[in-house]
Amino acid sequence: MQTSTDRILTTHTGSIARPDGLIELMRAKENGRPYDRDAFEARATSAVEECVRRQVEAGLDVINDGEQRKSGFTTYLTERLAGFEAVPYAPGESPSHWREVKEFPEYYERYFKTAMYGAMLSPPARLVCRGPVKYVGQEALAADIANLRAALAGKDYTEAFMSAALPTGLAEHDNEYYSSREDFVTALADATREEYRAIIDAGFLIQLDDPAATSLWGHADAAPAERDRRVAETVELINYTLRDIPQEKIRYHTCYGINQGPHVYDLRLRDFIEPMLTVNAQAFSFEVMNTRHMHDYHAFEDVRLPAGKVIIPGMLSNGANWVEHPDLIAELTVRYAELVGRENVMIGNDCGFASQAATREIDPKVGWAKFAALAEGARIASDRLWRR
Repeated sequence: MQTSTDRILTTHTGSIARPDGLIELMRAKENGRPYDRDAFEARATSAVEECVRRQVEAGLDVINDGEQRKSGFTTYLTERLAGFEAVPYAPGESPSHWREVKEFPEYYERYFKTAMYGAMLSPPARLVCRGPVKYVGQEALAADIANLRAALAGKDYTEAFMSAALPTGLAEHDNEYYSSREDFVTALADATREEYRAIIDAGFLIQLDDPAATSLWGHADAAPAERDRRVAETVELINYTLRDIPQEKIRYHTCYGINQGPHVYDLRLRDFIEPMLTVNAQAFSFEVMNTRHMHDYHAFEDVRLPAGKVIIPGMLSNGANWVEHPDLIAELTVRYAELVGRENVMIGNDCGFASQAATREIDPKVGWAKFAALAEGARIASDRLWRR
């Protein structure tokens, strides 16, 4: 992973708005309706080309394909891993059970209808393991790699990455096939590694998306001894999955999800940063511009960043359509840099701007304006940190 000794580099977390024409083809594909496969692939290829071009024009340094060919997490997983079935939720059953939904039910009832679930191309479903887990995403991944490689040709950029899933989140889905949890998670780890290897062999960095870290992998409310044991087991599983993969090829991203809610029960960065830093990755991306967490740089006043590690604090919110002021971006970037060292900081956004393909929670045009502000904020911070 390239780091800089003379300026702050910029990147993002992966998901960027898809064009309307591609979304409609995705909608037909996901709902089992007839669609023109050649037209879908051609539209996906052109969408990646445009997305890469606009990232470069916005001033981003470390870029990706915008996840243009992916429509959402559930579809991506069922396309890449055999053994899982997407099971529709029963009428009245909600896929979201977290504490905040129970405290603010009226808000979330409206929000889910118009945004998070309302933006999905097909009805929400839960994944159930009902067969042997195997990697079957070779064709889809090859298309993603080919599209990104073609789009990067002749462009001026620092590095490129591709996003992939971790088995930690998958392991929380229902298992009706394996006789033990150990067998289940081992199969998940072995299957997902095939995608990681292919991405590295193609010459790209891997970004591993793991929102569960911000809830301390679901164990935050356990008794301290039980919590520590379960967290250690989770990190061990992640590192088992990443065995023999060079740390310098891996970015690890966590966030509080695409939830545009009150966030009153979020953990602080200080609550999960230490175990997260023991993951065998070089760079760690997390939320900052979420207003519940703008002060979280204080975590590094008593947590030392291990040698060779890089942080990617998010300087653009995925929860509002304002465009952050470059001076604010620069100010927060400098605060992190003063605590961990300027060479150890890259800046990005809190979470993807279109984690579901049809999402318009962040307007596409606003998203590009945000990226331009990020690049300008990085320039201002670089001037302050290197006193040019």
